[in-house]
Amino acid sequence: MSDRKAADARRAARREAADHAAGADLAAVYAHIMDRAPEHDIDPTLDRVARVLELLGDPHRAFRTIHLTGTNGKTSTARMAERLVREHGLRTGRFTSPHLTSVTERIAIDGAPISPARFVEVWEDVAPYVGVVDRESQEAGGPRLSFFEVLTVMAFAAFADAPVDVAIVEVGLGGTWDSTNVVDGDVAVITPIGIDHERYLGSTIPEIAENKAGIVKDGATVVLAEQDPAAEVVVLEAAAARSARVLRDGLELEVVERTVAVGGQVIDLRTPAGLYTEIFLPLHGAHQAHNALLALAAVEALLGGRALGGEVVEAAFGDASSPGRLEVVRSSPTVLVDAAHNPAGAEALVAALAEAFAFTHLVGVVSIMADKDVEGLLAVLEPHLAEIVLTRNSSDRAADPQDLVDVANDVFGEDRVHSTERLDEALSLAADLAERDDVVGVGTGTGVLVTGSVITAADARALLRRA
Repeated sequence: MSDRKAADARRAARREAADHAAGADLAAVYAHIMDRAPEHDIDPTLDRVARVLELLGDPHRAFRTIHLTGTNGKTSTARMAERLVREHGLRTGRFTSPHLTSVTERIAIDGAPISPARFVEVWEDVAPYVGVVDRESQEAGGPRLSFFEVLTVMAFAAFADAPVDVAIVEVGLGGTWDSTNVVDGDVAVITPIGIDHERYLGSTIPEIAENKAGIVKDGATVVLAEQDPAAEVVVLEAAAARSARVLRDGLELEVVERTVAVGGQVIDLRTPAGLYTEIFLPLHGAHQAHNALLALAAVEALLGGRALGGEVVEAAFGDASSPGRLEVVRSSPTVLVDAAHNPAGAEALVAALAEAFAFTHLVGVVSIMADKDVEGLLAVLEPHLAEIVLTRNSSDRAADPQDLVDVANDVFGEDRVHSTERLDEALSLAADLAERDDVVGVGTGTGVLVTGSVITAADARALLRRA
């Protein structure tokens, strides 16, 4: 072996050893953080996060922010907004949740998840301050910081240290009491609001809208998706109280035209600053076109309200991605994964399916969290699935497959319902069911759709080695 090859081999071995060590450290840190209250368990206060950030020197005030909330579409919109900002040569931070494969995905710098080693470093930087506030809170009779509160602190610390120019920050749950709401967002994006997380946000659209409108800050710009009228009234009132400017999809903003294309769609978008035509977006469905419109309007507002260069928009949207959102992960038969977890998300999913794919026999693999509207979600899927396989994802919040079967039998009829305890078995069974009616033998018109939860989509991607 030449000296150069030997040196390259040594460097590769050191990198492999470092990656292995970082992976072990990441697992330990993640386990420690996971030992805290789960992210879906909201304690209505921002005090703990604000206190840690104060001790850290308020890193969340070191950059400008686009803040996003809503029931569906937040992550896709956040990813597109981040890509637009980055195309302008600005450094970006992106905080989204939940993750599909690794917790490091939640904190991205310049579009890339931070490395396992960097995640550990950030935790070590903030841990002493988190510990101080844990003790202060417990001495006052309160809890330690939750899992999501810790991640929020870590994200803002990582962004300030990078440093980034702009952070695109997605709420974890709700708005008013979400730990990300310590930021003063220059722009507040509110995607479509529906019924979800009723235990924490309320059981009616106005109650949920009021909570989500809590991210609107004084003098901000609100970019508002088309909404149920009951939600729109609440958001407009909140914006008026904050002297915030509002840009609404369907009024000030418009998807002017949309044409299905190979691998996505071609869209024309109108904002107060101009008309953008023939923009290729490699994502399926009308909902993604509207998410792109929200992202475009948000970045325009952030950058002063001017029109963005057409070449910038084309480059950014042409490179857009949203893993786990109607994503093709395997062929023959075609296997799609989608993170739809409520009836509104399922409505967007089936509309995009009908538009972009020509399935004649589609088998569903579904695992849903026990606290979700199981019957509502299955009812939306039923007309589009020939058969369904109910199963369980890796979350301890997943519904028992037999409980799902009891509901699905009423929705689909017993002849079309199958179940397994494990997702890998469900995927295998669904593929067999799809291929059973594939008379051509090349996957024509047959497919498998995996959906019901972000965790379900993530687990399927890992099993099919898409992660």
